[in-house]
Amino acid sequence: MQNNILKTGKTSSQKWLVLLSVGIGSFMSAYVGSVINVSLPTITEFFNSNIATTEWIVTIYLLAISSLLLAFGRLGDLRGHKRVYSLGFILFTLGSVLCGFSSSPEMMIGFRVAQALGGAMLLSNSPAILTGNFPPEQRGQALGLQATLTYLGLTVGPSLGGWVTDQFGWPAVFFMNVPIGLIGLFFCLKYIPEDHQTSNHERFDWRGAFVFMIGLVALLYALNRGQVWGWLSTKTLVLSGSAILVLAGFVFLQKKTMNPLLDLKLFRIRAFSFTTIGALINYVSLYFIMFLMPFYLIQGREYSPTMAGLILTAQPIMMAVVAPVSGSLSDRISPRWLSTIGMVILAVGLWQLSRLDGSSSIVSIMLALGIAGFGTGMFISPNNNVLLGSAPRNRQGIASGILATARSVGMVLGVGIAGAIFTTVIARGAFASPEMNIFPAIRLSYVFCTGIALIGALISYMSGHHEKTI
Repeated sequence: MQNNILKTGKTSSQKWLVLLSVGIGSFMSAYVGSVINVSLPTITEFFNSNIATTEWIVTIYLLAISSLLLAFGRLGDLRGHKRVYSLGFILFTLGSVLCGFSSSPEMMIGFRVAQALGGAMLLSNSPAILTGNFPPEQRGQALGLQATLTYLGLTVGPSLGGWVTDQFGWPAVFFMNVPIGLIGLFFCLKYIPEDHQTSNHERFDWRGAFVFMIGLVALLYALNRGQVWGWLSTKTLVLSGSAILVLAGFVFLQKKTMNPLLDLKLFRIRAFSFTTIGALINYVSLYFIMFLMPFYLIQGREYSPTMAGLILTAQPIMMAVVAPVSGSLSDRISPRWLSTIGMVILAVGLWQLSRLDGSSSIVSIMLALGIAGFGTGMFISPNNNVLLGSAPRNRQGIASGILATARSVGMVLGVGIAGAIFTTVIARGAFASPEMNIFPAIRLSYVFCTGIALIGALISYMSGHHEKTI
């Protein structure tokens, strides 16, 4: 699917309505991902349940959506991205309605799977739709504007979700998705041009999709629970070891399958493989910050949750401002340099965060977060531009799925590694009070992540800037 608007003879202005359609899905997915944590205590109290049960409302969504991104990206290549994307709006909206009417935590957990199915369809096909309907010289700009809407969802999710929960109850958090989803579906059906399957002779690899889903769910769950179980506990080691074996078996199957779910030849493209690793590292760094900063602000500095939330908005706001600018620039100058500089700036922001202590001013905290947000916003759009531009036209869906999967794995890795360092330093700290040990734990965690970001900068530089396809 390439430049479908031009092929159908429709006005070039329609591509901006395509972007709006994709942006609505991006906003909705990001909003739901950030809003539910705020409502979780209220949901737990409403059902007279316990956090061990209701945390599955968050966990099951993460596991399901992450494990299905590759499959739905590939399905978009075979059956048409618009078809899969529009079905994603339907399932996501329906899942939201069902979640709002849930009469038990267990019922909501089941309906969250339906919501995750829709979310995976949206996330794995949206970049492919943009690259198919925007010319190469505007691809970075489109991806940057999409990123802005994603960050807008991340920014307003916690504050808006908290207000809606307080005013109207937790079901309203889910019901809010209904008008957004219906509007998105309308724009999708009306303005996204029809795209036809690019590989009529190829069949969908159901076996590969199932094996990959099992392996990734096991790996992500081990990373998610490792902090609770203990990273060297038998349960963690057995589950993570089994996951690695299953994923290794998946790679073996893909080499032997005529029409594989994952075309491994994509990773022979230097730009594609290096930008995929770069995306993963960027999200590891991003979720270090998202995991650690609430502990620093609320427990370490004793700010109220409302005040902490306001301080934390410095990062996503800066990301939303910078992403479309860097995306547009990546259409004119080397994306490699933009993404490399972005990762270096992110590393500077992480280093500044490592210098925070019990007397740091709000201005210095927000400045450090703003620098990190600037670097992240500068990195993401050019990196995605290179990644998607280096993939063949008939592999745009699977390329989008790989990108989304890298983000999900990076998110879980970031929280897992940050949590491991943070809790270890807290437990072995020199001070009797855990609150006093928060500051050295934060410092060491961010110093470690600064090193990760610098490695990411090196990988971005090594990715090259020439777009090559299979």
